[in-house]
Amino acid sequence: MVLSDRDIKRCLESGRIKVSPAPDLSTQLGPCSIDLRLAETFRVFERSRAPFIDTQGTACDDLMREVVVALDDMFIMQPGELVLASTHESLELADDLLARLEGRSSLARLGIIVHGTAGVFEPGWRGRPTLELGNLGPMPVALHPLMRICSFTFEELSSPSDVPYWKRATSKYLGQKGADPSRFYSEKDAELRYRENSTREAAHGKATT
Repeated sequence: MVLSDRDIKRCLESGRIKVSPAPDLSTQLGPCSIDLRLAETFRVFERSRAPFIDTQGTACDDLMREVVVALDDMFIMQPGELVLASTHESLELADDLLARLEGRSSLARLGIIVHGTAGVFEPGWRGRPTLELGNLGPMPVALHPLMRICSFTFEELSSPSDVPYWKRATSKYLGQKGADPSRFYSEKDAELRYRENSTREAAHGKATT
């Protein structure tokens, strides 16, 4: 069930949804969503530093450069560019609520998308949402800090999650405070253990036949 504006307000009041700093509901609350604003920090890829990105390699931090824009300035998104950014507000969810990150139609009509595939924020999420900004249009687009960049809808689970995001040991982005780079490399050890276990099971199967 998607929460209505009435239910979102109730959740904000009760603390089941926490948005900080507090949103201006007169401009940020829609019929079934709440808009969040763009922060002033961006991360851009330094394509000359490596021939490719290895998803099982080390951290991507040294492949990206942080750009901080003054609040009265702008960030220019070039056509075909992928940039990491974050919302100005932090978000916390109760253990029985999930959120979905949605783009804004007015920006999409200019070619700007706000996420690639990472649209679901799991129950118990805590931190500042990272945005995977892309410019699919033919022209550069200026983005301004504190502009309304995206919206969030909320859905209620049938029951609270047993292991919400803040309790899960493998949660890579818990408590993030800005546009954190990919932590895909941290899954490498788990994948290696899975392969080793699969190899042992296959060997054991052959031995018993």
